[in-house]
Amino acid sequence: MQSLKKNVHIEEKYAGVTLGAINLPRGMIYIDAPLIPEEARAWRTDLLSLESGKKRLLINLDTNMDRIIGARAMDTKVFAHENLAIFFDNRSGTFKAQGNQTGGEWESIPILSNIRWAPPQITFTKRTTLYWGETPLVFEHHPGADVGAIWVILPEEKIVFIGDTIVKNQPPFFANANLPQWLEDLNLLASEEYKGYTIVSGRGGVCASSTIEKQYQLIESAHKKLTALSVKKAEPEETESLITELLSPLRFLVSNEEAYAQRLRHGLKEYYLRNLILEEGE
Repeated sequence: MQSLKKNVHIEEKYAGVTLGAINLPRGMIYIDAPLIPEEARAWRTDLLSLESGKKRLLINLDTNMDRIIGARAMDTKVFAHENLAIFFDNRSGTFKAQGNQTGGEWESIPILSNIRWAPPQITFTKRTTLYWGETPLVFEHHPGADVGAIWVILPEEKIVFIGDTIVKNQPPFFANANLPQWLEDLNLLASEEYKGYTIVSGRGGVCASSTIEKQYQLIESAHKKLTALSVKKAEPEETESLITELLSPLRFLVSNEEAYAQRLRHGLKEYYLRNLILEEGE
């Protein structure tokens, strides 16, 4: 566990996404959950040594399966954007494994199946503030990377948890993205408003300022190339031609290449169908 401030911590040792924890006088704020139930329980045990009040609250930063499968094992109420509640509306009450389709981390863990979902009990729409101590926690909707994506902002501590707005040395998830909005979100992170902030990626932890620029270039490239395909009225399957170029600037283990290629194969096609093909047909 890495402590960013006396009461703000992150952890990257568990399967899934980068986790956060904020211990406050009223209680503990968990940011996302490990994928594996046993690891969720271990994470909760890890945090018992930190002084905080008795309340507990889990924040899900978006609708990605890597974040939400393990929420039930955290044994507390879930707070998220209202789009995560909508995400659950047409789903059964239990998660079931389905093989490697989206290139998510969860698909590489065969023991994950028949796990009960934990839909959010508390939601918001655009922006809200929580006081569990003397300083505020601000929650904002930033739907570039995902329709339900939020940031957790600690203005006094100058820390912001941004989920998948930036992912380090792995390809983004495009299926539920809004690429123009994503570029705006990245410009905001690079602006004076976030000067001096510690920026915490949901996949890779603390980000250097150069990481913002690298992510911007990748998202901008994907946006331009997908738009060019739509102008040519290309078939959705032709989005697969972008995979090699989008993977090339990233540094990752060879063992991850197949899953990362599948992540792009699925995400680019879904984005193209939803945002470029459907819009033209309206």
